Amino acid sequence: MLTRLAFYLVFYPLSLLPLQVLYGLSDVMCVVLYRLVGYRKAVVRKNLHNSFPNHSGKELLLIEKQYYKHLCDLFVESIKSLTMSKKQVLKRYHCLNEELVNRYFKQGKSVILLSAHYNNWEWMVLSLSMQFLHHGIGVGKANSNKVFELLINRARTRYGTEVVFADTVRETFLHYEQQQKPCAYMMLCDQSPASVKKSFVLEFMHQPSAMIYGGEYFAKKYNYPVFYYVVKKIKRGYYEISLKPITNIPQEEDYGAIVKKSSSYSIDLVNY
Repeated sequence: MLTRLAFYLVFYPLSLLPLQVLYGLSDVMCVVLYRLVGYRKAVVRKNLHNSFPNHSGKELLLIEKQYYKHLCDLFVESIKSLTMSKKQVLKRYHCLNEELVNRYFKQGKSVILLSAHYNNWEWMVLSLSMQFLHHGIGVGKANSNKVFELLINRARTRYGTEVVFADTVRETFLHYEQQQKPCAYMMLCDQSPASVKKSFVLEFMHQPSAMIYGGEYFAKKYNYPVFYYVVKKIKRGYYEISLKPITNIPQEEDYGAIVKKSSSYSIDLVNY
């Protein structure tokens, strides 16, 4: 009940406000989280220090401040996504080279789109079936709050994207393969794996990291072309997507090669 009240009495009304107003709220949140509460500040500093060992203290502090500002922007942008129109979404979040994926739709082939949790993944979920000709499917991790999950997924899927979780993802791939319906599977491989034994461990940002192997597994199983989609923040509230081909012959790739290539694109983004 509390979740429904918060959703309909707080988050939904807030989403009706213009983004510029919400960004004002984001600025206030940033001050509270960063300066007053110090939300996860010790964890952030440790990760930054490990990831950028050659950066000076001044450089790390600047990245830290930018991180909190962006984090709060992502929060209000996610709220705004509850009521954004198709036109508003595509104006602020669009793909520059969608033809690389669309050509496989014309061949009747599904594709896998790998990326990571950065630069507003929620707008990608919302707009997936608008960005490409394929039926868009976002593969995610189930939320512990089932009421919130139900409410947020209604908003995420209102423009055609389908959202599935680990307990049904195998059945989803098999279903659409049997139906011969071309799908674009959005999979974020940086999320904490449910089982380290089923993950692929590599060194990422100078630290051993367990990466979700599911994207590579399904690419090899069904021989689907794989892309990494890069999301660049042009300015506050505006993003551009560009597709980077990883492989169109996944079954010929060595074990872990797809995960390694997608991780290398993530590191390139850090250096961008």
